[in-house]
Amino acid sequence: MSVKEIFETMEYGPAPESAAEALAWLVDQGARFGPFIAGSFAPPGILFETRNPATGEVLASITQATQDDVEAAVAAARRAQPAWEDMGGPARARFLYALARLLQKHARLFAVLETLDNGKPIRESRDIDLPLAVRHFYYHAGSAQLMASDRAAMGVCAQIIPWNFPLLMLAWKVAPALAMGNTVVLKPAEWTSLTALLFADICRQAGLPDGVVNIVTGDGRVGEMLVQAEVDKIAFTGSTEVGRAIRTATAGSGKALTLELGGKSPYIVFEDADLDSAVEGLVDAIWLNQGQVCCAGSRLLVQEGIAEQFHARLRARMDGLRIGDPLDKCIDVGAIIDPVQRDRIAQMVAGSDGTIHQTAACPEGCFFPPTLITGLSSASPLMQDEIFGPVLVGTTFRTPSEAIQVANDTRYGLAASIWSENINTALDVAPKLAAGVVWINGSNMFDAAVPFGGLRESGFGREGGPEGLAAYTRPVRAPERLAPIAPLAGDESEPQPVDRTAKLYIGGKQARPDSGHASNVFDAKGRLIGQAPIASRKDIRNAVEAARAASGWAAAPAHNRAQVLYYIAENLHARAGSLAALIDRLTGGTDGADEVSLAVSRLFSAAAWADKFDGRIAQAPLRGAALVTRAPCGVIGAFCPDAGPLLGLVSVMAPAIAMGNRVVLVASEPFPLAALEFAHVLEGSDVPGGVVNILTGPHADLAPTMAQHMDIDAVWSFSGADISEAIEQGAAASLKRSWVNDGLARDWWSPEGEGPEFLEQATEAKSLWIPWGA
Repeated sequence: MSVKEIFETMEYGPAPESAAEALAWLVDQGARFGPFIAGSFAPPGILFETRNPATGEVLASITQATQDDVEAAVAAARRAQPAWEDMGGPARARFLYALARLLQKHARLFAVLETLDNGKPIRESRDIDLPLAVRHFYYHAGSAQLMASDRAAMGVCAQIIPWNFPLLMLAWKVAPALAMGNTVVLKPAEWTSLTALLFADICRQAGLPDGVVNIVTGDGRVGEMLVQAEVDKIAFTGSTEVGRAIRTATAGSGKALTLELGGKSPYIVFEDADLDSAVEGLVDAIWLNQGQVCCAGSRLLVQEGIAEQFHARLRARMDGLRIGDPLDKCIDVGAIIDPVQRDRIAQMVAGSDGTIHQTAACPEGCFFPPTLITGLSSASPLMQDEIFGPVLVGTTFRTPSEAIQVANDTRYGLAASIWSENINTALDVAPKLAAGVVWINGSNMFDAAVPFGGLRESGFGREGGPEGLAAYTRPVRAPERLAPIAPLAGDESEPQPVDRTAKLYIGGKQARPDSGHASNVFDAKGRLIGQAPIASRKDIRNAVEAARAASGWAAAPAHNRAQVLYYIAENLHARAGSLAALIDRLTGGTDGADEVSLAVSRLFSAAAWADKFDGRIAQAPLRGAALVTRAPCGVIGAFCPDAGPLLGLVSVMAPAIAMGNRVVLVASEPFPLAALEFAHVLEGSDVPGGVVNILTGPHADLAPTMAQHMDIDAVWSFSGADISEAIEQGAAASLKRSWVNDGLARDWWSPEGEGPEFLEQATEAKSLWIPWGA
């Protein structure tokens, strides 16, 4: 091609990247890999082939790990963990710093190997994945240096990563785990194991102690073995279906769990947007990595007045995308990971009922053309189901409120993009989107200092920033097993000239239980104190409906929520004598006055936190601001502790409502009347109806219904009943957050009963990226 032809056509000539160094490394390893356990590669076992998606060429043979391999890797990690944690944060920081340096030193080798193994364009591997992976190790080296003394490592972490960002997902998980003193057993995806094995090689070069990092390879069966292994924490990134299976499999095991799952992220373009910038941002949002991105902007929502113009510009830009050899530095779209995935994408597109536009030039083989499908309704399967390919589906909207409604009409909640030149519009819409990450006039912005993660069926937990580190630590304490508390028994019934049956507290009013049943409550002398209602499934439904109707509480200023909590505390203090006497009579103890006093203090503490537990501006490399805000979870169902029937309930309720949540509380099972008496305090304290709802009854009977309820956003349990497994099992259906005690005691009379741990559980970290300027 002549210079004249280049200027006339503006076509790019080929700019191939050499694969020689990466292929030579594979040859040097014998192109056969065993698992990496205790600092060395084990002999290869039963092998499977890994191929270059763009050519079908076999790159290497990799071991399908066995149960013995997994157990050996976990045992090696367990042996290494105490010494790794005990060496201290500054010493661990040196190792992470060395890993970052080695990633930089071998950046070209990693980038080429990633493209060969994954099929993504080399410029993405080189300019996005590698710098971000390096950044995570540098950032977490600093985190190790500054680790708080009141936090301890989880222990041994099982980490399962996907095939779309093999090296970057490794960095997102390994770096924070190691920084906090954990050891890891990592399972890379079956299709893309090579950069993880190269990382194992640089772990040896960095002198990482044997067993700190272990890597087992293979298909999903290896992941199942790892989930069932004796580990302390599981971190998984992958499909929602598999994430739900992991949540179910680990229910009741006591293993900590974070899940980063699928998405169907909205890309919202308002009529005042810079359309050319929005089109270019959309190229990055949906066709990065061939659309094989969990947070891809795969749902295009365009305001009606500009839809025709925007779609025309988008189609013109699509027709200029270059598809082909991923090692060509001029290529925009590379190969689909595997023929199985390509066929799945093609099948989903073939079933579309919309208007399809595809780029014409698409090579033979494992490639799929960038595709735009318009004219779909929000209920269309392609608008609801994750395609995980270079397919953009779209619809239109008229008003900002309709845009929010359509954007949130999904079971996912991972990310969203907003395009508008009106900052008022953008900042009004952003907080109303059900997404863990929102980009304004941008897409796919990431940094180690900014948490990333989703809501709903996009999973729970965060990766990056202090919020991500919290998932790899636990408070420094050694809790004891929780001893069940039996209610006081009796058979004497004093004369009752009037009905003394207490009522449930639902929607700001007393309500009789739907079951029509009540249980007798006795004092230490066997005398009847009164009856407590036994709540049913219908009562939970009524309470949740009331809580949903009180959604305005989340939008109330924090100062106003604090004032309500102060008012509750004042009214509780005014009734301290009668409540203390009731608690003493219920429990047979003499600490009622102290319990009421401490409950008042907890209310004051929660009120104080209401306008102080807030967000931050993350130090991301951005000309703008990366805001990390704290949003309430929504409706929280909570089983209160049996001990301290008033103190436990207040300690759970106060931080939750301080952060803007509404709660459905199931009171202490053996001593329920204290909570129902407290409801009278709430009635006179300006608490909006539905913000606090109080039920009583057997925890074991109510736990499955609470956990399975689709309109409850999180479930907590501090119950003396063995219900942790039931809650985690039930929560798997909607993948709601859960916080359970696993049968371990908490000292509610000590600082363990309040503080930031409760506030973190009561909120979701939401990252808002706001670039500014040219």
